[in-house]
Amino acid sequence: MIDKLIKKIKAMQNPTCVGLDTSFDYLPDEMKAGITDLKGAANAITEFNKAIIDRVYDIVPAVKVQIAYYEMYGSAGIKAYENTLKYARKKSLTVIADCKRNDIGSTAACYSKAYIGKTVVNDKELRAFPADMLTVNGYLGTDGIKPFIDDIKSCDKSIFVLVKTSNPSSGELQNLKLENGKYVYEQMGELVAEWGKECMGKQGYSEVGAVVGATHPEEAENLRKLLPNTFFLIPGYGAQGANAQMLSVCFDKKGLGGIVNNSRGILCAYKNPKYAKFDFAEAAREACYDMQTDLQNAIGKMGK
Repeated sequence: MIDKLIKKIKAMQNPTCVGLDTSFDYLPDEMKAGITDLKGAANAITEFNKAIIDRVYDIVPAVKVQIAYYEMYGSAGIKAYENTLKYARKKSLTVIADCKRNDIGSTAACYSKAYIGKTVVNDKELRAFPADMLTVNGYLGTDGIKPFIDDIKSCDKSIFVLVKTSNPSSGELQNLKLENGKYVYEQMGELVAEWGKECMGKQGYSEVGAVVGATHPEEAENLRKLLPNTFFLIPGYGAQGANAQMLSVCFDKKGLGGIVNNSRGILCAYKNPKYAKFDFAEAAREACYDMQTDLQNAIGKMGK
């Protein structure tokens, strides 16, 4: 799956991932009018997402769908989540399920089956939430990651393991020094590289990727050197404060090695005076174009 994503990035010359972290509050007033229950909110979110997807699928390679934004609308929200995944895949986007699952043994295996594997019912293999990639939390250790790796191998999928997250307080734990002199995030990065050795793609990157926040460029640059074969999912661009120059250290000399997420900057672009003349979906498209140009200026040609 990582090879397919890299191929799309090179073809489009765009490492942008649209984050469909869609709150009802983000919707235009006309889409929210008269809605007073969770089901109505979830249905409106679904229609909003579909409209965004329709306007960006031909210019960006991937979307990331953060499940927490759907869970807060209850069972209707989960249905909206499922429908969003399915619609994005129908449009041939690479779909990242942002769920940050974390557990061990059989429970981890169940999480993996739900998002990147298959659930068996009377000998029939079924897909519950059909994503291509999944974010996971590896801080429970190897036995919490192995079930996901098993499904990667059998189902042609990928995962992104939390290594250095974009939030301001991530350093409270991730930047602590261990007795061996390494930072916690460096130790996690090395584990990710080890877990990914058995899942290498033809483009030189493993199916076991890392989440590396653009808001911490020094650590990101360090991780790029430590993990030459690990593909990065890069949050933090835009609303969280990171710019293209800060995250350029996440990419290799060929302009590859990562995909950059932007959620609010695209979903809420229509609220920006710069895009005031566009409706919300067209504003999202224009914001994607601007982000592409910004990233190209910082990274250069992808696949050079």
